[in-house]
Amino acid sequence: MEIVRNPDGSLVVPVPPTRHHDTDSEGNDVVAEGPEGTDATTRVLHPGEGGYSEALAEWDLQQNPDREPVVSTASGREQAMRIVHDVASSPDHDVAGALENAHDSQASGEALRHVLVGGTHSVEAFAIEVADAEGGEPLAAHVMTKIIGEVLAELDS
Repeated sequence: MEIVRNPDGSLVVPVPPTRHHDTDSEGNDVVAEGPEGTDATTRVLHPGEGGYSEALAEWDLQQNPDREPVVSTASGREQAMRIVHDVASSPDHDVAGALENAHDSQASGEALRHVLVGGTHSVEAFAIEVADAEGGEPLAAHVMTKIIGEVLAELDS
């Protein structure tokens, strides 16, 4: 089952069947999966919830599974910081407009993918880096992650 990104930024992720411990007739522990034929269930993750950044990175990889490993360049990272700042400070949250102003939106996307692959600590550090470079207060990690997801979704559309 694939991860699905909803328009509000939430992600529907598969949850494997629960495991439980049984004992056999001799009293030995036996690990068993859920009942046979049970389909995996799903869970909705919102920006800021544990596992969201990792799930977003996995969703992004699903969009283009043949993509080479992400590489972040200095210029791509600088543009990515500007794009995220522009989206965050835009009154109408204009992702497309912020991307139009980028010299190399693909390099920016790679830089943002690189941030996501690093997980929550990488997102938090990037938020501080954006605030230092562009001014203002650092965005909360869940806000930064949501904006990164919106930018990547726009790039892939």
